[in-house]
Amino acid sequence: MSDPQTPTAPAPRVPRAHWLRLALLLAVLAAAAGSAAFWDPRTLVDAVPAGWRAPAFVPLFALGTLAFLPKPALSVAAGLLFGARWGVPVAVAGTTLGAAVAFGLGRGLGRQALRPLLRGRALTALDRQLTERGFRSVLVLRLVPGVPFQAVNLGAALCGVRWPAYLAGTALGVLPATAAYAVAGASAGRPGSPAFLLSTAVILLAGAASLATLWRDRRAAATA
Repeated sequence: MSDPQTPTAPAPRVPRAHWLRLALLLAVLAAAAGSAAFWDPRTLVDAVPAGWRAPAFVPLFALGTLAFLPKPALSVAAGLLFGARWGVPVAVAGTTLGAAVAFGLGRGLGRQALRPLLRGRALTALDRQLTERGFRSVLVLRLVPGVPFQAVNLGAALCGVRWPAYLAGTALGVLPATAAYAVAGASAGRPGSPAFLLSTAVILLAGAASLATLWRDRRAAATA
């Protein structure tokens, strides 16, 4: 006689208010993405007094990350506008601020609706890894080339990562690639300079690492 099958647990019911918050989160991200077509960073920066242009670009950079603009392009723009000396800290600050805003939006508006749906062995393991080793996990995800920036922001928001660990891991993790792109933008007018050649080499190595990671993952998936 066959053993009775264990009934499958029903999916947890999410209150309607949580779905409304999730819809608001999606609307905010869509509005940020739509706004990217209507503002020109250089024009907005030029409208600010000279001494405040670099600080004013930080929130613009953060808005650009929320609008899903390519972060390398924003970092290059920071280098072009402010040079390497100010472009690198501006780009790192803008990246960290954009990540913090996305993390706050995801945790405040989307977590309660989506967290009950994080089921399965892989998602549970990822949740535990991010919760127990928040700083290290975020740092590694920021350093690994090819990992989508917003995916890390919202994924961490759904898990138990603490704010200090998330911000510290983000700021340190984005520093190498962000600095390379900002220096490349600052030295674009001198393509033979050591700064441009070194930053270009770092960017190419990061791209090669991204391709290698993608190839390895696809091969592992095919083998599985």
